[in-house]
Amino acid sequence: MPDVIEDRAGVPVLVCDPHGPPVTTEQDALDLIGAAFLGAQLVAVPAGRLDASFFSLGTRFAGEIMQKFVNYRIRLVVVGDITAHLAASSALRALVHESNRSSHVWFVPDLDALDARLAPSSGSGGAGPEPDGAPTNA
Repeated sequence: MPDVIEDRAGVPVLVCDPHGPPVTTEQDALDLIGAAFLGAQLVAVPAGRLDASFFSLGTRFAGEIMQKFVNYRIRLVVVGDITAHLAASSALRALVHESNRSSHVWFVPDLDALDARLAPSSGSGGAGPEPDGAPTNA
């Protein structure tokens, strides 16, 4: 399946193919942002497409990628199980926790969890944190 724009809970989302090209550079992220400009407000990237350096905060790769999305006002959602990465880094756990409290970058275990976050009935209008502000996959 190629990357496709889907309506998810009333929000146009660029859902990225889990088997698509890896995101290993800032240019790869910009390519996703460019694809989102075709009508998506949010990009859902499978965790498996992100280079391992994304989850090692010392590389600053995650910060660079996240900042690109914020600058272009496109929301980023990392979709998938990142439990092993979270277990290895308290800094990453803190980043995920704070990100999930914002409206710009989220970490969710699957697309169903994304739909739940986007749903207007979630009490947050689809833009806010989980009720307790906790990461959904930690």
